[in-house]
This record gives sequence, structure tokens and C-alpha cells, in this order.
Amino acid sequence: MSAFTMPSLGADMDEGVLREWLVGPGDQVRRGDVVAIVETDKAAIEVECFESGTVGQLLVPPGTRVPVGTPLAEIEHGREPAGPGRKDTRKPGTRARPAGPEPGKEPAGRAADAVDSPARPAPEPSGEAACAGAGPLVRHLAQLRGVDLTAVSGTGPGGRITRADVEHAPSPRAPRVRATPYARRLAHDLGVDLTAVRGTGEGGAVRGVDVRTAAQGADVRAGGQADAAARPAESRRDSEQRTPPAAPAGEHPGRRTDTMRRAIAELMSRSKREIPHYYLATTIDLTAGQTWLRRINRGRPPADRLVPAALLMKAAALAAREVPALNGYWRDEGFVPGTEINVGVAVSLRQGGLLAPVIHRADTLAPETLMAHLKDLVERARRGRLRGSETTGATLTVTNLGEQGVESVFGVIHPPQVALVGFGAVVERPWARNGMLGVCPVVTVTLAADHRATDGAVGARYLTAVDRLLQRPEEL
Repeated sequence: MSAFTMPSLGADMDEGVLREWLVGPGDQVRRGDVVAIVETDKAAIEVECFESGTVGQLLVPPGTRVPVGTPLAEIEHGREPAGPGRKDTRKPGTRARPAGPEPGKEPAGRAADAVDSPARPAPEPSGEAACAGAGPLVRHLAQLRGVDLTAVSGTGPGGRITRADVEHAPSPRAPRVRATPYARRLAHDLGVDLTAVRGTGEGGAVRGVDVRTAAQGADVRAGGQADAAARPAESRRDSEQRTPPAAPAGEHPGRRTDTMRRAIAELMSRSKREIPHYYLATTIDLTAGQTWLRRINRGRPPADRLVPAALLMKAAALAAREVPALNGYWRDEGFVPGTEINVGVAVSLRQGGLLAPVIHRADTLAPETLMAHLKDLVERARRGRLRGSETTGATLTVTNLGEQGVESVFGVIHPPQVALVGFGAVVERPWARNGMLGVCPVVTVTLAADHRATDGAVGARYLTAVDRLLQRPEEL
């Protein structure tokens, strides 16, 4: 038996709130299955299980804030899940004996049936057996969509039911209203029908503030119809029942933004206090890159076309491979090189704040794959659907404010990393090439680096490598 603990979802995370369990006692999980949703000061993160086994006791109820490393649940190994409400009372070292007749005894008529009766087909698997090939996240999605997993044929390895199988399965009923876990609890407490609430969240999702607004509207309507002659005690009791419970810390959108800003303020203040930054910048001609992009995008549908951001990120990752002194961490008064090149991508959130999800082994990905990963991470980061493995492990951070029209950005290093690369907007500028003056697309690339780990000469080599790589985009 092992413990599933509150993970560290960032270098600045000391504690988190367990918002929702996606599994229950007796559920079988595999390594990588999403089993819970944890809320940090910046976002709600889907947390994966690090071991395979059977979920035992859930040690922490939803809504509880606990420090990193606190056991949240027990993961049992080497046994099938117990039935609902049942406990395994066998003594250690003993084996369970199947129910039925004792060895050597045959029930009356059993032998005759075995000889005279034709072979019977094997019984159909039970609902639990049919669902055993679905992970916790798939089961949770099926519950949201009202899909009966026993009627779904799995297309994954060994007949395992995948997320795509559930998404393409016919639903016997309309899917549940999209709402945050807190909004559902608040709607239950206030007696609000979520189907009648207009959501203002991402994709029309219902948030806690929407439920409170609906509840207040219902209170006003109910108050207008109330009997003016009602007894004072009843009025007081009704008023107490209609009063919305106080939102827990970090749930109200305004409070969530304040909490995130405080977390960012603490981390960035620590960075500027502890890290002696130095900054470098260079302007790079993107004529070759733009020409290559136009050629490969010809004939592609708009959704599949590459944008300059994919080339810039791939060049940043490959340059870190050439200059490994900028890829890693400053820990215990020394530089620790990264074993992989994992690029953190700064993503601005629509409600305010900043996240930096991670693209692992970015130097090994083709620009098309890198672009797909980038679009997926940005979308899920803004919807609050990141996984724990996508928020940790960055060895280098990249920020790109080109879409905002900013020509250069000098960032603040995310400790314990030792460098941050910034890209501005691609703009047309007068440019001299081979003694001839013309107008070319250019981009300003900046580097913020830790002077404890490297000197300016190392940073200059890095920016030179980025420039050289972008002049040969077909090799990226």
C-alpha cells in the first residue's frame, strides 16, 4: 500500500485545496489516470495518479486545504477492489476461498448436467467488468454525458475505453450543464436550478457568481410575493435560509484574481531579490522563416497552418540544447543542468493573471506537433483544465507578446530557472542585406539570464544560435 499525496504543482506551491475527487474507494487506477482536481493559488489542476492499483480510503474530503506532501488517499496494490461497503477482513498471508461446495464434494445433479447438458455460452460480463477498462477521467466524462459505459466498445489497447469512445457514444439524455464544482455545490445549497442559469464562464460554463446572481433574483421575486403579515420569527428564519453561504477563500472570481496576483507578486519579488538578472537583446531577420511558412501553409486549412510562434519556440528549444548552461536550475548555491529541454510557455488568463504550462522535450518535437501542443495548452490553461504534469518541470520559460503588438519584452526569471526568453511582434523594418537596403520582417528576441549561473558571453551565444537556426527553418 502506498499514499497518494498532495503534489507540488510549481516551485512556488506550498499548499493546495482538494476541490474534487474523480475516483472513489474500490476504483482501479493506472499510472497517469486523473484522479482529483486540486486548486492552487493560480488555477484548478487535474492531478494524475503516479501508481497503478486500487483506491483505498480517501483521507482528505473535498474543500480541504493541505500542505504539499500530505497523504490524500491510499493506493492498494495486488488485490481487486472490494465491493461497496465491504472490507477485506482476511488475515495477512491467507487466500480467499471462493464460495461454493467444499473440495471433493459435488452437488447433486452437477455431474449429470456436466455430461448430458450441451455446452452453455459464457455469461456476459457484468457492468462492473465492462467498466473496468475505463480510467477515472473517462468514467467522470461518461457520468457528465450520461453515457452507459457497459454499452460502449473500447478502441484502446486491450479493449480499454478511451475518452474518444465516450465522446462519440450516443447519449441517452442531455449532458449535464457545464458548471464548476463550486457552482454545483452552491446551487445545491441555495436550491438553484442550474439549467435555468446563464453561465458567464468559458464556453458558457456556470460559475459561482452566476449562481449567486440567480439566487438573489429568486429572493427578490419571492420577497415580493411573501405575506406581509408573516410572523417575525418566520421572516427571520426565511431570511437566514435565503442568505448565501460565504464563499470559501479563492472561490469568488475577484478573490481568485487577488490570490493569483499575490502568488505572482511573491514569486516575482523573490526572483528580483535573489536573482541578479542581466538582459540581452537582438533583432533577427525572419524573411527565410516567413517564406518557408508561406510555402508549407499553401493548401492547408486555416486550422492546420503554422504561425511564426511555432518556429520561434522550436528555435529557442534547439538553442538551449546548444547552450545547456541556460537550461536548468539554480539550487543549493549551484547550477543543476536540466536532463531535458522542457519549455514553460507564459499564458495570460482572460480573468487576469498568468500561468506557465510546460511542453516537455520541446527540442524533439516537429514544428507542427509543437504548434498543436501550444494551442492545446493555451486553450486548456484558460479553461482551467491543465494536468499536474503540465505545470511542473520547466527548465526554460518563453514569453511571446507579439500578438499584443509589443516589439520587445524583458521578462522576470521564474525561479529556480536561470533564463527566460522573450519574443516580440514580427514587424516590417528597413533592413540591409548584402549591401542592399530593403524592407524585411524582423523580430526582437530578448534574454533575461541569471548572472550567478552564466555571464553575458554565454547569453550572446544563445541569441546567436537562435538567429542562425531561424535562417534555416527547413532544418527545424
